[in-house]
Amino acid sequence: MTVTGRLELVAFDAPDIKKVASFYAELAGWEIIRRESDWITLRTGDGQEIAFQLAPDHVPPRWPGQEQPQQFHLDLQVDGTAGAAQRAVGLGATRLADGPSWVTLTDPAGHPFDLCQQDGVGPVMGLFAVTIDAPAATALARFYADLLGMAVTYEGPEGALIAGDGKSVMFQQVSGYNPPRWPDPTSPQQAHLDVIVADLDAGEARALELGASRLSEGGEQFRVFADPAGHPFCLTQ
Repeated sequence: MTVTGRLELVAFDAPDIKKVASFYAELAGWEIIRRESDWITLRTGDGQEIAFQLAPDHVPPRWPGQEQPQQFHLDLQVDGTAGAAQRAVGLGATRLADGPSWVTLTDPAGHPFDLCQQDGVGPVMGLFAVTIDAPAATALARFYADLLGMAVTYEGPEGALIAGDGKSVMFQQVSGYNPPRWPDPTSPQQAHLDVIVADLDAGEARALELGASRLSEGGEQFRVFADPAGHPFCLTQ
């Protein structure tokens, strides 16, 4: 397997990044490690990173439909979903639905997330996976596995999972999938992945070979692409 890049983080768009970053820091017990005027990064208990990118005109998703789809969501692990969901609502979340072992809510920016039951989790919530919607989940999982040097560890009718370097990304099979059309504000991205590469030219060549499309020239340190399902992602150096 040719390793092109390393998953750095997922970044969610939000109109008030201080509010949503503080929400996750308080709810999950994660640490804010970077604050800028247009970007805030949190670190989870096991060292993964989640960022929030300023998007003043952000249009929030309307779960569960595909008119304004969620595109991405976080699966958080907690021992005691009922109590955690009640606390999340108190911090500004909105409760959407209850599953057999999870609760679906939206954060203050409107992004859905799941609180998933996991026995034995301590006070700091775990991040099981970043989950990405896809019209062909297994195919998109294989694209990112090849791009990131990760392994496909699960395939099933509901989706697929890749894992490696202490991180997991889930791809959720979605019928009637509606992709973002970046940078069109009427069909905006909700989030994107940042992928670190040693060489941007080599990284671009590999991404295009695997099925990505170039979206923007970017700058000297990054370039913007769309994956085969239309989700923007950045190669950064």
